[in-house]
Amino acid sequence: MFIVATAGILVSMSMALVRALLGPTVYDRVMAVNIFGTKTVLLIAALGFLTNRPEFLDLALVYALINFIGTIAVLKFFEFGDLGLTRRIQRGAD
Repeated sequence: MFIVATAGILVSMSMALVRALLGPTVYDRVMAVNIFGTKTVLLIAALGFLTNRPEFLDLALVYALINFIGTIAVLKFFEFGDLGLTRRIQRGAD
């Protein structure tokens, strides 16, 4: 049962990888990479269950946090072109 789930996760990961390579916009590609990271978390958790190693769940949670923070950072970089504080005050526009 879990082997079938693992195979399904691998198939969906390959489809996300194809979307990441062929995505028409940069946001489609970022979304596909985020989906790939989420599927990786599921794969790590399923493999931990299959091999009876519960510490894999901790690794999956850490990877999920890294995936989330990385996605937010990449989207901010594409939106503003910088990861720092980029809010500039325009003077004399009043």
